Amino acid sequence: MQEQKNSKKIILASLAHPDDESFGMGGTLALYARQGADVHLVCGTRGEAGDVDPVYMNGFHSVAEVRMHELSCAANALGLASVEYLGYRDSGMPGSPDNRHPHALVAQPTEEVALKIVYHIRKLRPQVVLTFDPIGGYRHPDHIAMHLATVQAFDLAADPQVRVEENLPPYKPQKLLFHVIPRGYLRAAVRLMRLLGQDPSRYGRNKDIDLTALANVNFPVHVAINYQRVARQQEDAAACHASQGGQQNRNSLVRILQRMMNSKVDRFMQAYPTPPDGYLAKDLFDGVSVN
Repeated sequence: MQEQKNSKKIILASLAHPDDESFGMGGTLALYARQGADVHLVCGTRGEAGDVDPVYMNGFHSVAEVRMHELSCAANALGLASVEYLGYRDSGMPGSPDNRHPHALVAQPTEEVALKIVYHIRKLRPQVVLTFDPIGGYRHPDHIAMHLATVQAFDLAADPQVRVEENLPPYKPQKLLFHVIPRGYLRAAVRLMRLLGQDPSRYGRNKDIDLTALANVNFPVHVAINYQRVARQQEDAAACHASQGGQQNRNSLVRILQRMMNSKVDRFMQAYPTPPDGYLAKDLFDGVSVN
């Protein structure tokens, strides 16, 4: 049977929690959706382990319900074509009791998670797949788990020996990209926090992110996406995640530094195909065939 070609641009973002799509690569997702691409999201968990102030629980029965509602709001703001959940439980931060929950994402075999992602790759047939960098941005266990599973799924999706639900045919996306946090911003944030008498090793709502350690990890940047035209959509999507500090996220150190440097750019490392030395593109679809 002849393989059906995609007639339009399709992106699949493979992430871990409601809010990852907005706080991370939201500008890029919104930009390509506005340009007419089909932008899809698979979300590993429903964010059950997130801290939620009781004020946001009004009308909801669980943290998961709150966060799914917020993701629906954000998806609408970003213009996503679809959102699908893999059905695992939020694992919480490193050392959290949530890590040991039997349904926690980090407790599952990587190949099991990968096969679920394979199903969505074969069904949606994206040319471009996006996920976290190898340290999950800030070493969140679920982010790292989704990175590992997505990398494996990218290869398994093309293997005719691998069977998934609905017996979908093999399919190989053309690009695999990892979203990376600008280390220059992190180093500037570390310096600024120290000037303000704050501890950069205890950053975030729960003081469980070590910016000092993160600033020392540097991944190459192969694609830089300027999303200035849709910056308001990204901010609106982030604001949807009110229970997770969406409004405050607009005033995070990294966001403040971005505004000071007049930078609305998402950066990605290209994992596949291996880019040539010095490669730096301004389009996710650079070199991609869309038939």
